[in-house]
Amino acid sequence: MQRILCYGDSNTFGTPTEPRPDERYLEDERWPGVLRGALGEGWHVIEEGLSGRTTVHADPVEGRFLDGSAYLLPCLKSHRPLDIVAVKLGTNDCKMRFNLPACDIAEGVSVLLDIIKRSECGPGGRAPKMLVICPAPLLDVYNAWPGYEEMFKGGRAKSLELPSHYARIAKLHGAAFLDAGELIETSVFDGVHYSAAAHAVLGKAVAKVARGM
Repeated sequence: MQRILCYGDSNTFGTPTEPRPDERYLEDERWPGVLRGALGEGWHVIEEGLSGRTTVHADPVEGRFLDGSAYLLPCLKSHRPLDIVAVKLGTNDCKMRFNLPACDIAEGVSVLLDIIKRSECGPGGRAPKMLVICPAPLLDVYNAWPGYEEMFKGGRAKSLELPSHYARIAKLHGAAFLDAGELIETSVFDGVHYSAAAHAVLGKAVAKVARGM
């Protein structure tokens, strides 16, 4: 049984771009669920999506618990052994309150990859294989939620710079790389989250990469 952990934010949790019960896409609609269906038997997919999660930053407004680096090691230890860890974070790092250039957001991902490499949570106590997924760029349409426009001011330009930095970091750590922005777009609903159709495309693409790993 191959075990893959999907570590991300609201676009891994499944925050919808339309009214849904519990404000979440159904299990088989979220990209980790699509991934599970595409991989089929012999794979176990673990969802670890948290709305607002950053790479390494304690959010001074929404909560310190959103620091992705703080929870990552306990998460890895609780789900071991893990064959693959897929990291898909960085959208929330684009918030104006963090004032980060794209290169520093990528360095946050680098910190997470270091944690994974040192975790001894792969088969036989080795390091799991790693997949870096660069989030799809933000759109400058933040009409759905009050405050989004100011919160993500300048975020689209920053998010467009992420793929090259993420690819560099993935190569540095020997991780596989997938640029979600080459496959999907964020929704015009709020400029941040993915439609159900985008989740389906992303989940199938991740499955293809995972098989190759």
